[in-house]
Amino acid sequence: MAALVPRSDFPALQPSRGKSEVPAYLDSACMSLVPSTVLDALRAYYTEYPGCGGRSVHRWAEEVTRRYEDARETFARFLGAPDPAHLVHVRNTTEGINVVARGFPFQRGDRVLVSDQEHNSNLVVWQYLVKEKGIRLEVLPLPDDRPFDPEALERALAKKVRLVSFFHSSNLDGRTLPAKEIVQRAHDHGAQVLFDGSQAAPHELIDLKSLGADFYALSFHKMLGPTGTGLLYGAPGALEQLSPLLRGGETVAWSDYDAHELLPPPHRFEAGLQNYAGVLGARAAVDYLAKVGMENIPPHHARLQRRVTKELADLPGLRLLGPPRPEDRGNIFAFVLAGINPHDVALFLDEGHGVLVRSGMNCVHSWYRARGLDGNARASFYLYTDEGDVDRFIAGVRELRERIPAPMVPA
Repeated sequence: MAALVPRSDFPALQPSRGKSEVPAYLDSACMSLVPSTVLDALRAYYTEYPGCGGRSVHRWAEEVTRRYEDARETFARFLGAPDPAHLVHVRNTTEGINVVARGFPFQRGDRVLVSDQEHNSNLVVWQYLVKEKGIRLEVLPLPDDRPFDPEALERALAKKVRLVSFFHSSNLDGRTLPAKEIVQRAHDHGAQVLFDGSQAAPHELIDLKSLGADFYALSFHKMLGPTGTGLLYGAPGALEQLSPLLRGGETVAWSDYDAHELLPPPHRFEAGLQNYAGVLGARAAVDYLAKVGMENIPPHHARLQRRVTKELADLPGLRLLGPPRPEDRGNIFAFVLAGINPHDVALFLDEGHGVLVRSGMNCVHSWYRARGLDGNARASFYLYTDEGDVDRFIAGVRELRERIPAPMVPA
């Protein structure tokens, strides 16, 4: 199982002076590696046209303004957005969710529905609004034996939910929710829908117009782009109902000492000087993904999942989190080794085998605390992951289990 792309495209995967080895990077669900073309785009901004977009009229400023808006058009085509004006540049998914949550015209008593497996980015802000605006937060438990339970959703929606806010794919166990079905059911009950797309957008073809969600947020640092770059999508008419999270330079058409007039979306949400280099780097990342073909990524992940699952299925005391079918876990292999702290698993894999994985509660503290768990270890793949990476991971987990046998289960 070769990587889906040339590993030589990624500087972090190349031997360099001072490196004793190239690690097997299996933490892409946290942050992906960056190809050379993205680094080139970042460098080009700072060396060729380091201007301030949307303000000055000299050649550098005009060039960065044009490229910044061209990037928005590229993102719209890549994601199937009906118009570039429906895409707001944000720093990450967390900011995108907060723009919606803090700007939505909630009334006291309005219900927001989340799942019991949401990242803190899609939980904490709603808890804050319970106190600040008096909204009601409802939590939908997800089943352990399958990705979703539509009947449970129907029962929850019957409580007159104002907004449904779910992950599209889970960073905890890799499950993907039936997003289009959720949108249709929610709209039938008069609810709007926001998706945390940070784990889905890097790994599958997203068509926002066809999906029909009212809002969709994503982070480019999980899809080959620079840190501090992301998008918030709003369906036609959706962004207009939001009050901007920030106000200031570049958000207004005019101002005087007593009043101001906001620009139309998306610019009313993009206050202050923007991360021009990051946005242009994100465009290069999207261009790279488009050449690879998003349709080719899920089968690559499925092959890796099947190999890892087969090789570790018989390991004593290994508990796999998430759907039982490898194909339903996306790019994430999350597991617990009985008797071993998840952080110790990660440290052993790093120091003993050069394998880099995530450990802990994956920013989903609520789910683990409700079950009395200390967290888990999580390996996550991407298009540059190859057979050698997963074989090092398998060997490391097996060796750790041999060194620390599974505790005896009382009869």
